Amino acid sequence: MTSTRKLSGRTRKAVLLVHVLAAAAWLGIDLAFGILVVVALSTEDTSVAGIAVQAVDLFAIWPMFGASVVCMISGVVLGLGSRYGLVRYWWVALKLFLNVGMSLLIAFALRPGVAEAARIGERMLAGDPSAVLPSGLAHPVVVAPTLLLLAYFLSVFKPWGRIRSAARPERRDLVGAV
Repeated sequence: MTSTRKLSGRTRKAVLLVHVLAAAAWLGIDLAFGILVVVALSTEDTSVAGIAVQAVDLFAIWPMFGASVVCMISGVVLGLGSRYGLVRYWWVALKLFLNVGMSLLIAFALRPGVAEAARIGERMLAGDPSAVLPSGLAHPVVVAPTLLLLAYFLSVFKPWGRIRSAARPERRDLVGAV
């Protein structure tokens, strides 16, 4: 039987604060990202669109990725240092899966797409009439905040219980024992 080392009350609260603040920063950066993308895709003014998409490239990706990593590390510390564990409860395992998946998407899917959109934004500012932003830039604006809000929901309501029921000790029958 493995035992987990529990965090002290003060340490747990400090790590929980870091976790909550990282999650809030991540959501805030994501919402700012969404506003800039909606402005870029909805305006008729190519210079506004170009500036908006370049702003996304300048500020959003690395701070968003950093917040996701801090959120993941603090969540792992909380999981390992509490009764919830990392894969004992469905809600914790799902949050970990979402965090890892979204962090990988930021690094390997969103970052290259935003960099390409920023190059298109430069062309728009230079007056290139053939420069058009890809409409696929709008997908993360819907998907990411939805998944982050799902993680918030899971944190508050903690649905579904344990992944496996606790093992019950075997009952030995004394019938037939000599």
